[in-house]
Amino acid sequence: MEIILKKNVDKLGYKDDVVTVKPGYARNFLIPQGYAVLATASAKKAHAEIMKQRSHKEVKIKEEAQALASKLEGLTLKIGAKVGENGKIFGSVNTVQLAEVIKAAGVEVDRKSLKIKNEPIKEIGTYTADANLHKEVSVEISFEVVGE
Repeated sequence: MEIILKKNVDKLGYKDDVVTVKPGYARNFLIPQGYAVLATASAKKAHAEIMKQRSHKEVKIKEEAQALASKLEGLTLKIGAKVGENGKIFGSVNTVQLAEVIKAAGVEVDRKSLKIKNEPIKEIGTYTADANLHKEVSVEISFEVVGE
């Protein structure tokens, strides 16, 4: 079954992509949740017209994402956390804390675009995260978790 995505869906596609999924997944999850619409002939025509109009804006958005990626590559980030005797953290470090540290460094990033590779982080050390800023622009961010 072909559908047109209205929002980014992990491991499936990005907004405005036309993808093929199993009928049950589309009817029971994607369409009721508002993540997708059925790709009928009229919906495909409307989608093509929207994509044609949006193509000019898309170049500018991609350039902004690349500029943001270049800012993120040069950052050295340190996240402070309360630590026990063995270097274990009370709780864990997540994308919310990472987004706050990035914002404090002067770069605005949506926390939903961040994915920490070795989740959950429960020890002091150096870790990496991926920031998907655009469907064609992603950057790997390195950060260090230190004790307070």
